Amino acid sequence: FRASSMDVVTGVVGNLLPKLLKLLGDEYKLQKGMKKKVKFITRELESIQAFLQKVGAVPWDELDKQLQVWSNEAREVSYDMEDLLDTFFVRFNVREPPNPSMLKRSMNKMANLFSKGKARRDVSCAIEEIKNQLQEVADRRDRYKIDDIVVNPAATTLTVDPRLKAMYKEVASLVGIEEPSKDLISKLSVQGDDIDLRKKIVAIVGIGGLGKTTLAKAVYDKLRAKFDCGAFVPVGRNPSLTKVLKDILYELDKNKYSDINSKNRDQKQLIDNLREFLLDKRYFVVIDDIWENEPWEERIELALLENNRGSRIIITTRKFEVATKVGDEVYKMQKLSDDNSGKLFYTRILGGDGRCLGNQSDEVVKKIIRKCDGVPLAIITMASLLAGKPRERWSDVFTSIGFGHTDDKQVENTMKILSYSYYDMPAHLRTCLLYLSAFPEDYEIKKESLIWKWIAEGFIQGKQGMWLFELGEQYFNDLVNRSMVHAIEDDSASTVESCRVHDMVLDLIRFISSKENFVNILDNGEGTLSPPPSSTRRLALHKNTMKHTAHGNMVGMPQVRSFIAISCSFGNWIPLSSFKLLRVLDMQHCKNVRSCHLVHLESLLHLRYLGLENTGVDDLPDEIGALNFLQILNLENTRIKQLNPSVSRLTQLVCLKGDLGSTLAPNWIEKLTSLEVLHIAIDVGEDGRKKHARKFFKALGSLRELREFRIIVDGIVDVRDERDFLLSLRNLHKLQHLGVLGYPINYIDTARWEKAGFSLPQRLKILDLTYYTFYRLPSCISVECVPNLTHLSLCVTTMDEKGLEFVARLPELYFLSLNMSSTTTMSHISASNGYFQKLRTCEIAVSMIQFQCEEEDSSVSFRIWNGFDAMPFGSGKNDCSVTPSTVMPNLEVLSSRVFVRALKDGNGDCANIGLQCLTSLQQVQVDLDCEGASAAEVEEAEAALRKANEVHPNRPTLSLWRMYTEKMISTVQHPKPGEDDVFAEEEVQQQKVEPMADDNNS
Repeated sequence: FRASSMDVVTGVVGNLLPKLLKLLGDEYKLQKGMKKKVKFITRELESIQAFLQKVGAVPWDELDKQLQVWSNEAREVSYDMEDLLDTFFVRFNVREPPNPSMLKRSMNKMANLFSKGKARRDVSCAIEEIKNQLQEVADRRDRYKIDDIVVNPAATTLTVDPRLKAMYKEVASLVGIEEPSKDLISKLSVQGDDIDLRKKIVAIVGIGGLGKTTLAKAVYDKLRAKFDCGAFVPVGRNPSLTKVLKDILYELDKNKYSDINSKNRDQKQLIDNLREFLLDKRYFVVIDDIWENEPWEERIELALLENNRGSRIIITTRKFEVATKVGDEVYKMQKLSDDNSGKLFYTRILGGDGRCLGNQSDEVVKKIIRKCDGVPLAIITMASLLAGKPRERWSDVFTSIGFGHTDDKQVENTMKILSYSYYDMPAHLRTCLLYLSAFPEDYEIKKESLIWKWIAEGFIQGKQGMWLFELGEQYFNDLVNRSMVHAIEDDSASTVESCRVHDMVLDLIRFISSKENFVNILDNGEGTLSPPPSSTRRLALHKNTMKHTAHGNMVGMPQVRSFIAISCSFGNWIPLSSFKLLRVLDMQHCKNVRSCHLVHLESLLHLRYLGLENTGVDDLPDEIGALNFLQILNLENTRIKQLNPSVSRLTQLVCLKGDLGSTLAPNWIEKLTSLEVLHIAIDVGEDGRKKHARKFFKALGSLRELREFRIIVDGIVDVRDERDFLLSLRNLHKLQHLGVLGYPINYIDTARWEKAGFSLPQRLKILDLTYYTFYRLPSCISVECVPNLTHLSLCVTTMDEKGLEFVARLPELYFLSLNMSSTTTMSHISASNGYFQKLRTCEIAVSMIQFQCEEEDSSVSFRIWNGFDAMPFGSGKNDCSVTPSTVMPNLEVLSSRVFVRALKDGNGDCANIGLQCLTSLQQVQVDLDCEGASAAEVEEAEAALRKANEVHPNRPTLSLWRMYTEKMISTVQHPKPGEDDVFAEEEVQQQKVEPMADDNNS
């Protein structure tokens, strides 16, 4: 592996320069002669930064030894200086507590004068010392003629590639997967008349980056529908077996075990739960990335019992001895053929189907493919590296990498490609990537919280007219584009919500991070902690149990800037007062975190990010008001119901995420005028709280920097509060994400809202108003008013063809969730007339839909039926003698309902829904309303849906959910002559199907 100090040093120096310029301002009144010294330091740092940018792209092991030593010194001096300046600014800008008595105010003012005077004296002494240290660094640079050392940086920055999804789906999943999938399915023995009913385990073995997980996932997706239940669960190195067992339970039945992570169950209880659940089910489970035999033998194997129902298990591993020990059969992962390697390479470079253009299949490309040796990760990384470079530079890049010739050449060459790709990135991206080394292996890292941490650390420098978070998103997308991280998309929203780092990339950045003292990681589930070095700048704890003895290991580290604890248990608390310079304090999924542990927060005056996500904290201490520089406060999935009034003093707060289920909006929100992101709840159900809510809706309009606002409303908002909310909304011109959530019992007279001035900001991208049910589509939802809208979630009583057309013409819309009570037909729907051009997910949750091919002109009609009106589908076959027009050309996920009884009464057919019109379809989700239908009729409808799905060229994944099974009838009954046409309802045995999450108890 290669490492370079330059990334870290360059980033620190870049942060220092604007702070030094700030120090020269008249506000700070430095002692005589200090400004001259600050200017000297500034000039010297500018010189250092220019040189470091020149050598920053050169791998550490290719730098001269003297240059390595010098860069380490420059790094430490830069860190120390930034700490010094931040401490000075914190001490100088301390605010008085609100509303003290006159005497106390006078005393505080006098104390402040002394404090500021002492701060100026201290910073003057420190500047003198820093100047001397910097002079020594400069002298050493001259003495060893550092500037004369020849370096050959790799220049050219990649541009952001828009084909992110294609890169991970079409490239990583499909190229060369067909034959291995057939072989693996054959080994699983799940097809044919004579299926072995004994449990069977097939182990996939191969080196990292060869595509084991991709193959296992492809086969899992293909076969999952043949089993009663299934789970795909990663394990990784040093796994928490309790978490693995909980993950299996959750994946097997997400509804039944939706709260499994919040329940305190030991491993024996979890194993018992699994065995009981699987006892009478044919299951299909993938256990991904097992490193040792013990986790399997001691726990997982015990849970996945033999029930003689034809269950199948796949495990993936890098170790052949693990594969032979665990698997009944072993599938040895093969590298890609030269043809498939070339196809994968060119698909990443050019897009499309992977065929090369013109004369590009030359000797350089052949050499590159040959050196990648059929390893998909190496090919994708190499192609990502070259994608933004001129064609004539490819040979130079190939020569610069210096491939190895050892026995383990596949691994070594892949690591060299990853290393070269790392150094090909600009310094700011390298620093952001190194920060990901703080997270555990296979950990799903939330994109938003990661970007906010980058901001808190100062890794993202603002650009004129650009929101800092948006710039962070560009950084994130660039890392994905370069194949350094893998984006994870939320299927329900068609957005990238998180990412994961491939373990080979993680190995690389952890090595570099350790070399550069960037992050120190303590990962031990037993509570035994080795003391990190006193110079630690960032500390990450994974799965640690903090015992009393651990405290001594974390004192004496005053320079720690980030403290990240993930899945830890705090028997004793971390001595926060030891971390005087802390900027990021983040605790995710940690146990035994209580409000009393946070009483020393006031000592963390540098803190920018405070994350308490998924902890048991139920209150914030008064001391939080002392955190003058706090920018991000994340309280998601906590027990905090009321925000401490001290939070109102945090005037630099830009992101406040309360728990949407419980954290209530305060009545002083107008004081937080810097807020850009606000997630909160509000209760309008009680008289005392209505007054509180009214004040909040009025004050909301003063938050003019808001870009993302999400609120859950409990109760019915009255007309007066609606008006205040609409008036506030008109002031939020920067808003990009608006979500008003809750049970949709608040029926809205659309005309009344429009008369009151209901409008939406033109910048809006995401709109979720599912708390309200509109009588008709608001006129402001149109191309002219919201041209940038990408997500729309809405409940509408009556939607006519014109309203549906307004929605269809939104040019950027790629997620649509529509609940409507009416029956509507939109005729002649086609991509050629601009309808649903980019739509990828379409959810019509409470209606049945059909795409009807019109034979006379091959056009397609889009029909939506509420199950009560006359059925618009007809009973004939839905096919054309000519190819139908392209409809929703990018649609991948389709979700709707089928009214089994009503469809049967209207002589309709589930096979007649027109899936063949959707050429990009990948997933079909159907809720079957079983009320009034017999078991045979429900099964007939399911069979018809499966048939319609099977004839689709893409063979989409089909998910069927039965609703209202308690209202099914045992047999089809007919009225006797002279009797009313009323069918008697009889009790029936509950069918063994996956239950609906929200509708069974409606």
